[in-house]
Amino acid sequence: MLTDDYATRMTNSVVGTLLKLIFHIELGKNEDTAWKDEELKKTYTGLTHLVDQGEINEAENQLFDLLDPENTEFFKMALMFYYYTNEKDGDFLEKHDYTKTEITDGLRHVSTLYGYESMAEALLGPAS
Repeated sequence: MLTDDYATRMTNSVVGTLLKLIFHIELGKNEDTAWKDEELKKTYTGLTHLVDQGEINEAENQLFDLLDPENTEFFKMALMFYYYTNEKDGDFLEKHDYTKTEITDGLRHVSTLYGYESMAEALLGPAS
């Protein structure tokens, strides 16, 4: 449990740092105004709904299908998706066949896709 709490805090810190540095979004303060496009906000809400229903792998697959390296709004969506998913407790994730490691792996993947691989590595440490 302590390890789970530590992993959650570390991942949230990484996502918060990336959102603040890249998008000037401070979690808990201005993420409500993060969306420039109402359609993207609806898409994000749909993904979080799937997470809440335990369809985390399906939500992540849909997220990956949406990613467009030319549009950083999707990177923002991915970061917020992983933050949201990371807030779920380990028992919920385990019950739905998902892990905290998959969250950090997903963060690494999307960071690399959008050219922030070195920043993610500096914040998350080298991939294992």
